[in-house]
Amino acid sequence: MLGVSEGASEGLLTIDELAAAVGLTVRTTRYYATLGLLPPPVRQGRIAYYGPLHRAHLELVRALQDHGFTLQAVERYVASLPADATVEDLALQRVMHTSWSPLPHEELDHRGLEERAGRTLSDRDVAVLEKVGTVERQGSGYVALPNLAVGVELLDLDVPEDSLGAAGDAIRRHMEALADDLTEILREGILAPYRREPHSPEDAERLERTVSRLRQLTLEAVVTGFQRAANAVITRSLAR
Repeated sequence: MLGVSEGASEGLLTIDELAAAVGLTVRTTRYYATLGLLPPPVRQGRIAYYGPLHRAHLELVRALQDHGFTLQAVERYVASLPADATVEDLALQRVMHTSWSPLPHEELDHRGLEERAGRTLSDRDVAVLEKVGTVERQGSGYVALPNLAVGVELLDLDVPEDSLGAAGDAIRRHMEALADDLTEILREGILAPYRREPHSPEDAERLERTVSRLRQLTLEAVVTGFQRAANAVITRSLAR
């Protein structure tokens, strides 16, 4: 077993330091440990120390929660991981499950949704926000999606509700198909080759940075691609 001085040189952390490193409270970190979401710590007397593997587990847990996974679902997922999963293995899992949305899912009641929207919302308003894909129902409450502000602005436009709903359905249908295609390209073109080769923690960090930047560029490319496609439709319409 590592001594304290050796452990410190190897990057071992106290529970307080581990919690701070991943942006959690000590209480939450301890609770996650009791649920089995972390491997057993390295013990030195009465003090528990945590290393890169513990941090990797916590960062994966946070990535899953950002996707809206309940704690029970997170427990099941973590329990399904191989017992000998390495830091690099967990980093790869996190890369695959990191949310593309900048904000984690947060369940809101009606009042909380109004506060997030910055205005009073009738039941009809909430129904429209659901139709256009800016609000989702979750349990007895709602989840405000990152494009909530767009939906709120649509409420004030003189556009039939059915048309807004049809537009929302079309966007979701095509975006889900595009997301499926792009995810397959990511898996086969980037993640699969990475899995086939030996890799170090530094390789895992580079992969995570690469995929994170790729997400940003992909979102920009999708917006630009839609603009070009819309302009092409206008051009064809004028040429008729």
